[in-house]
Amino acid sequence: MAEQTHRIGILGSGNIFGRYVTGLARYPELNIVRVGDIDVARAKRGAAEHSIPAWGDDADLYADDSVDIVVNLTPPVHHARTTVTALEAGKHVYVEKPLATTVADGEAVLATASRTGRVLGSAPDTFLGSAAQTARKAIDSGLIGTPIGASAFIGHSKAETWHPDPAFLFQPGGGPVMDMGPYYLAALVNCLGPVATISAAGRIGVPERTVTAPGRTVDTIEVTVPTHTGAVLTFASGVIATCQMSFDVWHSELPYLEIYGSEGTLSAANPNHFDGDVRVRRHGDGDWTVLEPALELFGAVGTPEQARRGLGVRDLANAVEGGPHRANAAFAFHVLEALCSLEGSARERRSVTLTSTCERPRALFTA
Repeated sequence: MAEQTHRIGILGSGNIFGRYVTGLARYPELNIVRVGDIDVARAKRGAAEHSIPAWGDDADLYADDSVDIVVNLTPPVHHARTTVTALEAGKHVYVEKPLATTVADGEAVLATASRTGRVLGSAPDTFLGSAAQTARKAIDSGLIGTPIGASAFIGHSKAETWHPDPAFLFQPGGGPVMDMGPYYLAALVNCLGPVATISAAGRIGVPERTVTAPGRTVDTIEVTVPTHTGAVLTFASGVIATCQMSFDVWHSELPYLEIYGSEGTLSAANPNHFDGDVRVRRHGDGDWTVLEPALELFGAVGTPEQARRGLGVRDLANAVEGGPHRANAAFAFHVLEALCSLEGSARERRSVTLTSTCERPRALFTA
């Protein structure tokens, strides 16, 4: 747990900005002191709404010597460039998912963090929540025996109905693989360890989308990345997972994520949330058992609190002080390479062997 006071500068004041502000407010040692945005007027509005004392453009944030941690909430296509700039400005950086949009850019970001000696962390941080840690504890304790297989299902986020300009979700750096995939891959790697090989196929479902969100700034968007992808992932442990990632499935009864072991099945909560029911049904059980949460809940399930963010920033602050770093750069890069390999496999119609690996993050619960 972070014990020092850390001064936070948030880069980007768009759709997810408020979720971080409200989430970080839980931790008095994380003090938001500046908002930076290329749209200075938007930064000023965000600062005024949340009583943040300083605002300006991105350059103002990089130059602010009082800021020691930058929380990078820029669109994914800008993650690598802005993270490198912040690291070179002497800041520790926590960046929203994904770490970058290409493996080469991810490697450049990691190299910059190493060269500058700054701590780099990345979303998703939902695997630090009670649901993912409860699933991890069940697996580590042998509750379902030896893990053999897994399945993951991503349905439509329906962004056209709630985001005023969701175009970035249907362009390179977006799509179900890069937008929602990080949550699911992080959850799987947290539970099962690193991925070894991937084979996938994908397609564009609907080439033009109609935006119906209230206050929308665009009416239609062109789709330029696959919106329906199926994949088989083989983990270094030998576990085989099947994944469907889609922005074309509007309704379904499939579970978010299941892990199948030699002695039972684990059904996990939505990996996009910190909390939620984790169920187990062992061979011979008459019904499912809801497990007791391994950790205190981050937010009440089914309430707006579930949308808050900030555990990963707190995790990074702890690492700056020399503590364990769970949502770390190596973990984020491995998830990124897995996602890029999935896209590459679908595009090239071939199996891909990953070059990176990572340690499973240290568990947060007491064994």
